[in-house]
Amino acid sequence: MLLAIDCGNTNTVFSIWDGTEFIATWRTSTDWQRTADQYYVWLSTLMRFRKVEADITDVIISSTVPRVVFNLRVFADRYFDTRPLVVGKPECALPVAPRVDAGTTVGPDRLVNTVAGFDLFGGDLIVVDFGTATTFDVVDTDGAYIGGVIAPGVNLSLEALHSAAAALPHVDISKPQRVVGTNTVACMQSGVFWGYVGLVREICARIKAERAREMRVISTGGLAPLFQQSVDLFDEYQDDLTMHGLTVIHEYNKELAE
Repeated sequence: MLLAIDCGNTNTVFSIWDGTEFIATWRTSTDWQRTADQYYVWLSTLMRFRKVEADITDVIISSTVPRVVFNLRVFADRYFDTRPLVVGKPECALPVAPRVDAGTTVGPDRLVNTVAGFDLFGGDLIVVDFGTATTFDVVDTDGAYIGGVIAPGVNLSLEALHSAAAALPHVDISKPQRVVGTNTVACMQSGVFWGYVGLVREICARIKAERAREMRVISTGGLAPLFQQSVDLFDEYQDDLTMHGLTVIHEYNKELAE
């Protein structure tokens, strides 16, 4: 079985893929100081608790935090006797190479989302990922990543607002009942929610105009369901887009090795 690991700036997700479906998924906070042994104790304890029996033979990793990769490599080698595939490294091939400026390093999560989006929906896509940053990934007709947009994440914006303005409280993001707030919390929630709706709509419109073609807009990430409530903002929502992309990349590399 395959253990797929998606390490983001805030959280790290571990999912076990049996070749047909994900049989278990767990999430932990990202911590570059966590050792290989700590990863194993944490994962094996959760597997026993859920009564998950899995013979893990392969591991694939996507990480936007380079400092965690070493311990994850040791974790895979020590406890599963396998050398993991690491997206973005030379030994991990992609179905279609990205087409960006020479010398540009593309975030592994963006490459994985591109592969997943193309596998599920075909080309001419805009993948909007609501993570620590809000990213827009443009997928060409043949499935190549050809660039995109990076904006501050929703929670990051709220935290900055709270930190920089002493009189403003920390609030949770939610869809407000009305645009015009009648108290501080409602005003902040309205500004963030409708502000990001406007940001997504405008950026996607400009990408489509620049590309001079119709493009489907796919949403993913922790806050994507919240913004899915906005009518006509997205064509599709995929909560496990990144994990799906990891299985596709693993299968592609497995076929190349045969």
